[in-house]
Amino acid sequence: MSAMRTILPPLILAAALASPAFAQDMSGMPGMEHENARPAPPDQPPPDHGAMDNGDMVHGSGAMDMDMPETDHRNMDMPMGEQTIVLADEMRRSPLGPYPFTRDGSGTSWVPDDSAMSGVMFSAGDWMLMGHALINVAYTDQGGPRGGEKAFVSGMLMGMAQRPLGGGTLGLRAMLSPDPFMGKRGYPLLMAVGETANGRDPLIDRQHPHDLFMELAVSYSHPIGAMGSWFVYAGLPGEPAFGPPAFMHRASGLDIVEAPITHHWLDSTHITFGVVTAGVTWDKWKVDASRFRGREPDQHRFDIETGDLDSSSARISFNPTANWALQTSWASIKSPEALEPDHDERRVSASAMYVRPFGNGGTFAATAAWARKDKVPGPALDGALVEAELMPDDTWTLFTRSEQVQQDELGGEEHGPIYTVRKLSLGAIRDFRVAEKVKIGLGAQVSAFDAPDALGYDSPTAATVFLRLKID
Repeated sequence: MSAMRTILPPLILAAALASPAFAQDMSGMPGMEHENARPAPPDQPPPDHGAMDNGDMVHGSGAMDMDMPETDHRNMDMPMGEQTIVLADEMRRSPLGPYPFTRDGSGTSWVPDDSAMSGVMFSAGDWMLMGHALINVAYTDQGGPRGGEKAFVSGMLMGMAQRPLGGGTLGLRAMLSPDPFMGKRGYPLLMAVGETANGRDPLIDRQHPHDLFMELAVSYSHPIGAMGSWFVYAGLPGEPAFGPPAFMHRASGLDIVEAPITHHWLDSTHITFGVVTAGVTWDKWKVDASRFRGREPDQHRFDIETGDLDSSSARISFNPTANWALQTSWASIKSPEALEPDHDERRVSASAMYVRPFGNGGTFAATAAWARKDKVPGPALDGALVEAELMPDDTWTLFTRSEQVQQDELGGEEHGPIYTVRKLSLGAIRDFRVAEKVKIGLGAQVSAFDAPDALGYDSPTAATVFLRLKID
């Protein structure tokens, strides 16, 4: 009965999103799964942001067919019931600049242009509205003497709205998670650490639940000539300019039901309660910088937190071709951990993401990422990840993730001995399309671990099975 109470609330919300009235429309949203749409920039400079007409549309962890630069997409037909919406060039652009909206990841991060997006989309006057849902109902059994088992619900519900304003583009974004319904202690995940369930003890060998409100953000951009823009982004919560996109927004990792153990190296700042980012884009380049609240979310997962913007970050992004997205970034974070309030962190990261469409709707995606977490005072610890996903068609998804992390908390001490641990995961999902924009998938994942004997893991393995609902 307790498992039913955990699973039922988010499933009711997901069912509402999956209803025919919601799912009949078209898709495409930055920061969402990239699956059906691959837009290409037009073969002439795009018009200014302010040139949008009513019913037109612009635009991430997130369905139009677009494949830059081979195809001319100045007019693209989108079925919407019995109507047809013709999208002009300016409506296929990101709300942050004159580039294809498929380049947008979580926050203000970039993914490869050839990423595809999924969701539903419709217009209301000057506004373009978009939505997406991905809900996992999972059961995991993490083996060995330090493991555990649990049924849980994870995923995300996303919405976005945008319109022309003052010669530029105003954007609104919201993302909610069903994670808090799994309980304060999250789910078992060997070799994961970070945050707390009760405000006193760290979560070790467990993945913490994400907050109900993962993003509530507003942005505004204005063109600089035909190839550039300046923009501002603010969120409570939001995501500062650090690292690659959060794991649930990467095309190579969004279908992997477990969080990576490198999460608190690469992208733990993706839920930050207070962030302001400013940036400039020019063609294939972007530079953005943020001022944000350094403290990670507390154990109260249903609230909105506030505090001083006491931390800083900066990032340089470069998309050399439609298949690649590269970034390097730096952050100075004030007192990120509630249990170590006198410790700050300096982080640096670098990543490369690759996406290649092939065949009739197939996609291959991969990410390689590294980050260093320098605790002040304390040691400098490295984390690295390689993950990949292959979708040969609309039916099957195959994925893998390999990670290596230097940890100093697995022994139960705040700054204990440093151990290097490794994890390798493999998995597959079989999808069944139950409506034009709705899929139900059955998936499984197995993992193997490598750790020093002193930690007492005893060569464990782990298995996770899941059922998911996806609006694509």
